[in-house]
Amino acid sequence: MLNIWSVKKKQQKEASVPKATKSSPARIRIQKDVSELEEYSTMKTVGLEEDPQNFTLEISPDEGMYKGGTFKFRFKIPDAYPHEPPAVNCMQRIYHPNINPSGEVCLNILRPDWKPVLSLSSVFVGLQYLFLEPNADDPLNKEAAEVLRRNRAQFIQNVNASMAGGSIDGVGFDDVRV
Repeated sequence: MLNIWSVKKKQQKEASVPKATKSSPARIRIQKDVSELEEYSTMKTVGLEEDPQNFTLEISPDEGMYKGGTFKFRFKIPDAYPHEPPAVNCMQRIYHPNINPSGEVCLNILRPDWKPVLSLSSVFVGLQYLFLEPNADDPLNKEAAEVLRRNRAQFIQNVNASMAGGSIDGVGFDDVRV
């Protein structure tokens, strides 16, 4: 015969043990995005396995004026992802028209042009493209953009000096050389 009291105690005990949490929609989408990431020799993620909602992307351009540097970006993926874009900040102070000295990034798909069909891979490629073709028409660092528009050779000199940890117009930059 079934002992009702022992069954009830067992149910109460099971109810008091925390159950494994289900993956949130954001984590499920992040796992999908990560599984589809292409391997690029110029990009690597750090900490993605430990916390897929908070990790670092390192970009090491192999061509263009930023060649020879490694640039680190902190990704914070909101719980509402993919309906909201990831928050992306450059972790170093660099000289770039689309990245201001405090690390904010101006990339259209991270703000007004974000759509849930975009993926982490889209953001990775977009960031890499900023190092190949800085956009002086939509700047966060207006001074760098003006130099790029006015005198490309001077802009390249400024990029090289800043990547070595130099300063431009009294603003110091981080040494990002490999």
